[in-house]
Amino acid sequence: MTVSSFFNRASRVLSSSNFLLLCTLSGGGVVAYSESQTGAERPSLQANEPSKKKVVVLGTGWAATSFLKDLDASLYDVQVVSPRNYFAFTPLLPSVTCGTVEARSIVEPVRNIIKKRKGEINFWEAECIKIDSSNKKVFCRSNIDNLVGSGEFSLDYDFLVVAVGAQVNTFNTPGVKENCHFLKDVEDAQRIRLSVIDCFEKAVLPSITDQEQRSILHFVVVGGGPTGVEFAAELHDYVLEDLIKLYPTVKDKVKITVIQSGDHILNMFDERISSFAEQKFTRDGIEVQTGCRVIGVDDKVITMKEKSTGEVCSVPHGLVVWSTGISTLPVIRDFMKEIGQAERHVLATNEWLRVKGCEEVYALGDCSSITQRKIMDDITAVFEAADKDKSGTLTIEEFQEVMDDIVLRYPQVEHYLKQKHLRDFSTLWKDLQGNESKEIGIEAFKLALCHADSQVKSLPATAQVAAQQGAYLARCFNHMDHAEEHPEGPRRFSGSGRHKFLPFRYRHLGQFAPLGGEQTAAELPGDWVSMGHSTQWLWYSVYASKQVSWRTRVLVVSDWTRRFIFGRDSSRV
Repeated sequence: MTVSSFFNRASRVLSSSNFLLLCTLSGGGVVAYSESQTGAERPSLQANEPSKKKVVVLGTGWAATSFLKDLDASLYDVQVVSPRNYFAFTPLLPSVTCGTVEARSIVEPVRNIIKKRKGEINFWEAECIKIDSSNKKVFCRSNIDNLVGSGEFSLDYDFLVVAVGAQVNTFNTPGVKENCHFLKDVEDAQRIRLSVIDCFEKAVLPSITDQEQRSILHFVVVGGGPTGVEFAAELHDYVLEDLIKLYPTVKDKVKITVIQSGDHILNMFDERISSFAEQKFTRDGIEVQTGCRVIGVDDKVITMKEKSTGEVCSVPHGLVVWSTGISTLPVIRDFMKEIGQAERHVLATNEWLRVKGCEEVYALGDCSSITQRKIMDDITAVFEAADKDKSGTLTIEEFQEVMDDIVLRYPQVEHYLKQKHLRDFSTLWKDLQGNESKEIGIEAFKLALCHADSQVKSLPATAQVAAQQGAYLARCFNHMDHAEEHPEGPRRFSGSGRHKFLPFRYRHLGQFAPLGGEQTAAELPGDWVSMGHSTQWLWYSVYASKQVSWRTRVLVVSDWTRRFIFGRDSSRV
């Protein structure tokens, strides 16, 4: 056989049959090659893998970031859409306004966060402009300038997590948007920092009169909540500890005013903290005007009206910071109209954070509010479910058994029992009948719980609430398949079976109010109130530990240390 005929025959053998070649490489690896018969389809390695459900997350704030950090992304096809490619530790924004902490110290890139998660998460820097729940689609648009091609795109979803936050509420007050600073995000804090320096630089110009100096250096804070109070305190420390050393000629002309429409500042705190804050501000020379409502702002004057007398007065200002609450974003308002919630102020969800009217849409954080179902709406169904023998009355055993599920399904009942100092359900039973052995009917059952719904309260729009909601929803997503077969929630009183998950329950871990001068007030669980210098160190430790990464934790602590040693930086950069 000639050499050419041998190779011709060999080539026909290779083309007509499967051929496997194993070659040992120098590194010890093995290469395998398999060629299928002519016309046969090569099997796909992913043919038998079930397709993952698509989860779209809108936002990168507290709720969304907490959700992404705890979510097992290997179970889903996860896509994140937000106009900001970072997470910001917003409780430290007032510190950024005065250079106590640098802006970059409190932000963490979203891509750094998601790359550490199990599974793959895609991030798109864009703004959601429309939610189409009927077709399970979101429409987005990039805010990046000078893009080549269209910056608009759409994403399909199986589950949508809406955590876009909210915007500042101006109450349609004339001139606010044009002439006031807000303190909602990092860019706001940076603008305030530059404006404060500008005010001092302008005030020391030779052409500025004494009266003009007093107007330029009048800093007005509208809103006596935690953000407004903390900014006023930070600004006072900045002026006292740093700026008057650099601008000594105007040290006696600086004035800080806090305007509050209510009767007290920090009125969501314990009254002891509110009183302490007002007294400290008075000692520090910060003017607190309560019972006043701002009715207009221009570039030089702020106009307000006293509620008690109706008197209107105008005060010159150099800078106004508006911090009076939040309102719904336009994209959420449009979505609410689409699903029949146009009359509400925020998205309504049930106790499992699912948007009412949309089975596969969840809402977290400032853009939503949980509508807690009232027990008196279900009281008849609850009684009938508890009355197992259909006798028309409940024994103490039946009463205690149903109360366990009631407390899980209706958390206001637990708050009611604590308020009444009732140790357990048997104590409530004794209060009803005076004797443990008796049975009760439906009227007595209603009487026992008729006041429980008075404990239903809306959750505050805070980072603490949003973070807990994100962690809760992530756990639900991680155990969704398991919960289908093994539900862990309370009993369904209207129907059979149990709910898949326990309803969300907020656990209040306390709140801080830094008041300047290395003093902080704290309201902690158990009706514990702490105020003073020792609480400031507790604030330092808690806020350092709550940072989203070790990088930001180190940066924030180093900024605090730098400020103690060198003071704050007043450069206009």
